[in-house]
Amino acid sequence: MRVDVLCEYIPLEIRSFFRHGFAMDNPFLDESFAIKWSTLRAEHVVADITQALESASAQIDELAVGAQTGEPLTFENTLLALESATETLGIPWGLVLHLDAVCNSEQLRKAQNEMLEPVSAFFATVPLNAGLWQRVKAYSETEEASKLTGARRRFLEETLADFRNSGADLPEGEKETLKSIESKLAAKTQKYSENVLDSTNAWELVVEEEGRLAGLPELAKAAALESAKTKGIGTDQDPKWRFTLHAPSFLPVLEHVDDDSLRREVWEGTCAIGATGEHDNTSLIWEILQLRQQKAQVLGRANFADKVLERRMAGDGATALKFVEDLHRRTKSFFDRETTDLEAYKSAQTGGEPGCLQPWEVAYWAEKKRRQQYEFDDEQLRPYFSMESVISGMFEIASEIFGIKLKENSGGVECWHESVKFYEIHDSESGMHLGSFYADWFPRETKRSGAWMNYLRTGEPRADGTRSPHLGLMCGNMTPPVGDEVALLKHDEVETVFHEFGHLLHHLLGNVEVKSLNGVNVAWDFVELPSQIMENFCWERQSLDLFARHYQTGENIPDALYEKMIAARNYRSATAMMRQLSLGKLDLELHINEAANADSSRDLDELSRKLLEGYVIPTLTQPPSMARRFGHLFSSPTGYAAAYYSYKWAEVLDADAFTRFRKEGILSRDTGRDFRDKILSKGNSEDPAKLFRDFMGRDPDPEALLVRSGLAG
Repeated sequence: MRVDVLCEYIPLEIRSFFRHGFAMDNPFLDESFAIKWSTLRAEHVVADITQALESASAQIDELAVGAQTGEPLTFENTLLALESATETLGIPWGLVLHLDAVCNSEQLRKAQNEMLEPVSAFFATVPLNAGLWQRVKAYSETEEASKLTGARRRFLEETLADFRNSGADLPEGEKETLKSIESKLAAKTQKYSENVLDSTNAWELVVEEEGRLAGLPELAKAAALESAKTKGIGTDQDPKWRFTLHAPSFLPVLEHVDDDSLRREVWEGTCAIGATGEHDNTSLIWEILQLRQQKAQVLGRANFADKVLERRMAGDGATALKFVEDLHRRTKSFFDRETTDLEAYKSAQTGGEPGCLQPWEVAYWAEKKRRQQYEFDDEQLRPYFSMESVISGMFEIASEIFGIKLKENSGGVECWHESVKFYEIHDSESGMHLGSFYADWFPRETKRSGAWMNYLRTGEPRADGTRSPHLGLMCGNMTPPVGDEVALLKHDEVETVFHEFGHLLHHLLGNVEVKSLNGVNVAWDFVELPSQIMENFCWERQSLDLFARHYQTGENIPDALYEKMIAARNYRSATAMMRQLSLGKLDLELHINEAANADSSRDLDELSRKLLEGYVIPTLTQPPSMARRFGHLFSSPTGYAAAYYSYKWAEVLDADAFTRFRKEGILSRDTGRDFRDKILSKGNSEDPAKLFRDFMGRDPDPEALLVRSGLAG
């Protein structure tokens, strides 16, 4: 299953704030478009972030005092000035957070943690600043404000809502309570994230007997051998095979290795992430839930879900939970059938009695059943998905349908690691430089798991009618190349690449006047639409033929193999659906119904099993709660907390929206341009429900996802 993470960082968009007098020997404060990554060293973090913090605070204070001087209030000297002030700190701090995600070190971690509390306090304090709030409200009552239209009107409305929802109208005592909660949340979630990374890196499994690897695909076996050699564990003459908890390493073991005991060791390793010894996240989870519940109550909400979702498409926690439970109801019979079919299959193959499987058996027997049922092994597709051809073809598709040109630019552009690449994107018609981006695809011990997109700079309109370019990035942990060979991806890894590129296009093709409304700064149950719609191009023959080429012969996927791939697309689709629903259910239940009773003495595993009864495959050994390594929920103060359902919510939107491409042409420039103009370019400049209606001409069809998944009826 694809692991997808869109991490919540403090916004990273960049404005030309260096007019405030920063010295150029402060690397985190450098305004260069192509960032000088080699200068961004841990020893500069404290001094640079302190300077940015002081400057941002001074700008906020100036704005707050200005509300009492009687100066004429304008959009520029109030809303845009506020945006600029927060960027002054948000941008360099965002660079620190990014480096923590891709180049983690003890020195960087120490410096980051030293600045975490004052930075968190600053961002928590901004909406609670009485003078600043007075200025924003006063501007909203001016004649100029009453005449605002379009993005400017939207920005005013969003800013007013941000302040109110963050506690601007609270009494001073409750504001202080809120500041304290935010500071604690920042520290607790940072520690949670560190525990996940550290426990992931602390585990390894070295296999010395080659016979134990029977069934493991040759590419995965070669990668394990290479991993051992890089650690000085084995040699070509005395081979050993090293496995880690990075997905490209452990997933092939769970899916293919015949040795039951080896699969069990690996499964137990995954369960230990964030769950043992000094890295145990159990108490942190309860503390984070308590803090979030306290925050919601201070802000007058019944629970954290209601607080988070009030300005998202779902509107409140009850609506989101109803959405999850309705999909569960409609999927349950298919899910139960898939479970019993798999149990019967294992029984028939082994001669045993039908019954529950062990958790380390499920992926293995499911893969064997798929290979037999469809005569299809997705490892057969790897030779057609070299990383180079996937990237090249993806760019070709985007160029064709969205009217853009993409090219690699390696001339003198620094990156944070030698494997990272840098690209430019231009408009096909005007030639305008729309933006640039970095791509970092392979796992490292200093890099967090999962896949994500983020943005580093947001362009803005220039006086000559053009725009300054955007800057973004996309990261993942895909199957790396072995030795001098090319990197060959599994099909679900290809989907992940397309997914993150969809997020990136949302940012890079943004054309919103106000930067804070650009790109992915939208409701989080809408943000996955551009990313998930791109995954569809990994299944259509017309688009696949542009990039799915054998890395040695250049041939496209043979018709017979493609037909098997399509036939197997919805194999155990109810199980895949139910896994996502189970994560959304756990998330919402914890934040709606359990946070008020959060107590470290409660049994987290027992609670998770109770909450997810009917949502998970019954197994002989009960797995521990996913919550201890659920970074979406607990690695940042908000993140996807109370909002993991968003993936399925947006999948309903993407399944429906892609029907237009299928009707009008998979590579239709007209349809693609419409999607660019009405979705990708709009960001949060209009209500997301309206944007969807503008593109489709109607509201979403909730049946579209079930139909695509073969679960309708």
